[in-house]
Amino acid sequence: MIRKQTNDRTSNRRRPKLWQNCTNFRTLKQIHASIVVNGLMSNLSVVGELIYSASLSVPGALKYAHKLFDGIPKPDVSICNHVLRGSAQSMKPENTVSLYTEMQKRGVSPDRYTFTFVLKACSKLEWTSNGFAVHGKVVRHGFVSNEYVKNALILFHANCGDLRIASELFDDSAKAHKVAWSSMTSGYAKRGKIDEAMRLFDEMPEKDQVAWNVMITGCLKCKEIDRARELFDRFTEKDVVTWNAMISGYVNCGYPKEALSIFKEMRDAGEHPDVVTILSLLSACAVLGDLETGKSLHLYILEKASVSSSIYVGTPIWNALIDMYAKCGSIDRATEVFRGMKDRDLSTWNTLIVGLALHHAERSIEIFKEMQRLKVWPNEVTFIGVILACSHSGRVDEGRQYFSLMKDMYNIEPNIKHYGCMVDMLGRAGLLDEAFMFVESMKIEPNAIVWRTLLGACKIYGNVELGKYANERLLSMRKDESGDYVLLSNIYASTGEWEAVQKVRKMFDDTRVKKPTGISVIEEDDDKLMMRYLLASESESRSRGRIS
Repeated sequence: MIRKQTNDRTSNRRRPKLWQNCTNFRTLKQIHASIVVNGLMSNLSVVGELIYSASLSVPGALKYAHKLFDGIPKPDVSICNHVLRGSAQSMKPENTVSLYTEMQKRGVSPDRYTFTFVLKACSKLEWTSNGFAVHGKVVRHGFVSNEYVKNALILFHANCGDLRIASELFDDSAKAHKVAWSSMTSGYAKRGKIDEAMRLFDEMPEKDQVAWNVMITGCLKCKEIDRARELFDRFTEKDVVTWNAMISGYVNCGYPKEALSIFKEMRDAGEHPDVVTILSLLSACAVLGDLETGKSLHLYILEKASVSSSIYVGTPIWNALIDMYAKCGSIDRATEVFRGMKDRDLSTWNTLIVGLALHHAERSIEIFKEMQRLKVWPNEVTFIGVILACSHSGRVDEGRQYFSLMKDMYNIEPNIKHYGCMVDMLGRAGLLDEAFMFVESMKIEPNAIVWRTLLGACKIYGNVELGKYANERLLSMRKDESGDYVLLSNIYASTGEWEAVQKVRKMFDDTRVKKPTGISVIEEDDDKLMMRYLLASESESRSRGRIS
């Protein structure tokens, strides 16, 4: 039974035992039902505790908290802050900004806590314009000097706002807080100012675990691998975040073998991997084609999943396994993981379609057709995989159809990667004139990859005139790629035009571009380069609300 509380709530009092015991969804709903039965839904103190628990104490109940909040006619700032805080810490921090806007419409005046949560969300989302708008409101409400708000402002500006403003805010009062030091250090490193970041790190009066991890991560983002390794070796209190920083950093910097080596050190040190570790290691195995290590990781995942399913059976892990098996050539295992998944997202379908595209094109297209039958809505990545599969299986007519389908049925505007796939498909089929006309009719400016793809097709089919034109366009964009000169030289050589070959070689020598030792330009290498380019990660666009 819930009794009506008569005392005013304060932000720093101890929570009643009833709410301390509210740690799961079932208990939360039971307490909510009791509140309704006892007619206490009009008591903001009681409802505030309910929303606090749903927002911050009970896993997976944040959506429930939002529904409760929507039902309150006149919430106070404390209740708003509970939901803001929970949203800022969630996987969808954009809800924080929407809620803040709604809060203003309801006439609830923000306090210092409000601004810290909203600024944190803007920092995570890198919503610069919104963050500046919030900064303006902070000034208007007179909270700039508040230490917590100032730290939140430093975090925002260091992360994605104006680094100069962050530096100005980083005054003597801010320097008393470790979080401000870490924010500034991370901000400089993120902007590529690694020397300034290192200077701040050296000046830091107290280097805690967060500071070390921030600096190691910053060095790796700037490709300062030796500096990162030096810091890593100096740090004696490594946690799983530290190990993950080095492992993922090595993978992202193109050193997958070193990533696996660090993992061995991690296990020898007695540290247990988490989901982030496993995802990075699967990526390393995919790059290396290390099927055996990948299988071992799969067994480890299954073993841990049987003990802690909430951690190890998430969709991202299974998607990474599909990607690893596909890139290691184990298509049956990739398909087996796919078929065994209970919950598939769009990334799951895309991973398998793209993974099959190069060497198992028919199966790739079959998966896409199954996706259509199940009415799973594709995106731009899906069609990159499908058109690539058509290219590698010689299905030109189908490729044309899918390109039109993407635009006409799914309203997906082709990007440079789709155009590149189409040029690759037409070029492989020997339809060089059509490929050239396609490039000329593109709605966006062709990039170097498109022209090089056409140049490669000209080399295969010995089309000197078109190859020369493609090369001219290519060299107008870049003159530092030895492969471009080699391709044109090979086109002339294939037709016996040795004088032209000598001219190309002279052009090559005049540019002083060095050809990498032991590398020849062959079709397989071009395939790998094309795939790496097509699957380069893109930042997803988010809808950005405007804060008035």
